Amino acid sequence: MKIKGKLAGRRALVTGAGTGIGREIALEFARQGADVILHYSHDRDNGESTVQEITAMGRRATRFKADFNVSAEVLELAAFAIETFPEIEILVNNAGITFNSPFQKITIDQLDTLMNVNLRGPFLLTQKIVEAMVAKGGGVVCNLTSIHGLQGASEHSAYAATKGAIIAITRSLAVELGYQGIRVNAIAPGWIMVESSAAARPGFDLKEIAKRARSKVPTGRFGVPKDVAKLAAYLCSKDAEFITGQTFVVDGGSSVLMSLLPDFRKESAAKFGKGYVPGRE
Repeated sequence: MKIKGKLAGRRALVTGAGTGIGREIALEFARQGADVILHYSHDRDNGESTVQEITAMGRRATRFKADFNVSAEVLELAAFAIETFPEIEILVNNAGITFNSPFQKITIDQLDTLMNVNLRGPFLLTQKIVEAMVAKGGGVVCNLTSIHGLQGASEHSAYAATKGAIIAITRSLAVELGYQGIRVNAIAPGWIMVESSAAARPGFDLKEIAKRARSKVPTGRFGVPKDVAKLAAYLCSKDAEFITGQTFVVDGGSSVLMSLLPDFRKESAAKFGKGYVPGRE
């Protein structure tokens, strides 16, 4: 039977695929015809359930556990992926941890952990996977960053530092690896509702969160993992073969909204231009 989809017959490694955005990317890749290796760091059950969903679609899937705070485990993941899919063509660097703390209270251990998991781990993994891609004629890397890498937010200095670095690495690798047949792009999600979002907020109330999103996000809602997954599938497909070095923001327009506006949903009472713009007397 002929495989259908934008990623038909391709082989991918998706990190942080046990839950949230990574899980949905792995599922969307399978829907688009790809075979997938799912990396997870903690929840074995979620990784297994996703593997089962993918195999039910008729695609191949397997999982591998690795702690990105330990370089040796990252390298073991790379070796496993290359052994499983010698002609691996897609790497999605989604694994990462979110962290907030006042700048002056961040400890050395906390900073090291953020840097290891969000930056060093993906860096080392990409080195190994790209080496295999080049040997087989090319491939695609899709890095997950965040709007925190583009905008300022209190108590997110360490997290933002790692996400800003990913954007910079994406640009550099696109230039360095392009002639070797490797495209590198990044996705910067905004407000995406995932399992960890609820767990991090005391007294989480989805209805209240949805109400807040309607007043804070130009599209009138928060995002869901599928909003990111569909873009990732496109960027890793041949439809995007002339796109590299770019960071695509998926945030419902939040990052383009001027923070000084009182309420973007209502017509302003201000009348700028009076006396010199026609119709504004």
